[in-house]
Amino acid sequence: MNAAALGRDAFMPRAPVGLGRGLLLALVAHALLIAGLSLGVNWRASPPEGVEAELWAAVPQIAAPRAAEPEPPPPPVKPMPTPQPVKPVVKEPLLPDAQIAIEKAKRLEDKRKKDVAEQLAADKLAKQRQAEAAATLAQQKRKADADKAKADLAAKKQDAALAQAREAQMQRIAALAGATGDANATGTALQNAGPSASYIGRIKGRIRPNVSFPDTIPGNPKVEVDVRLAPDGRIMSSRVVKGSGVPEWDAAVLRAIERTEVLPRDEYGKVPPALIIGYQLRE
Repeated sequence: MNAAALGRDAFMPRAPVGLGRGLLLALVAHALLIAGLSLGVNWRASPPEGVEAELWAAVPQIAAPRAAEPEPPPPPVKPMPTPQPVKPVVKEPLLPDAQIAIEKAKRLEDKRKKDVAEQLAADKLAKQRQAEAAATLAQQKRKADADKAKADLAAKKQDAALAQAREAQMQRIAALAGATGDANATGTALQNAGPSASYIGRIKGRIRPNVSFPDTIPGNPKVEVDVRLAPDGRIMSSRVVKGSGVPEWDAAVLRAIERTEVLPRDEYGKVPPALIIGYQLRE
């Protein structure tokens, strides 16, 4: 039996610790609560006690106020600064509405006139500055044009001088390359402007067979004849420009020129448009 009891106790939960102490505290707390409630109910149910009063006078009197304590002395007063005199404010007389409107309109008109005058002055100053700027630009342009004209003229003169020098150089080169003058010639042209002596000799040789004049007169008369020629060498006209003093000889030379009809070309293959031929009886 003891063994069975010991076996059952091993598996059963244990009794809580302090259960009796907690129950005791709970009972004490409830007892205190009930006692407090009982005291509160008895205080409310007790009858009020009487109030005793002692009368000192038949008529109620009010006590006098308590004597006031002496006030502390006031602080020393600082001297106040001397006040500045106040200028009297002059009030403008009140004007009626119509006069107020007139005065306002006058002020507006004066302001408008002033603005217009200032605007006109500003416009005049701006135009004056524009005119001065335009005059300055025009003067600068004239100076620039004058400088440009001077530069162009100098450039043209320089170009002309260079062209002239170039032309002279070309003429010298051409003269050295294909000149037809003699070794003692001093000119610079490729050829002589007038006919050469050999060409005049060829012309006289062409005319000589056509001269018909007796060789019996004394002296050696010389006649100079102006002969006009066509480009192909044909004789267009002839006239005596300086007579020999022997009219028969002069006429014989003119007839011989007319009979010749065509003159030869020079060594350059050209025929001069005019020739002055001096012809003597005995050459």
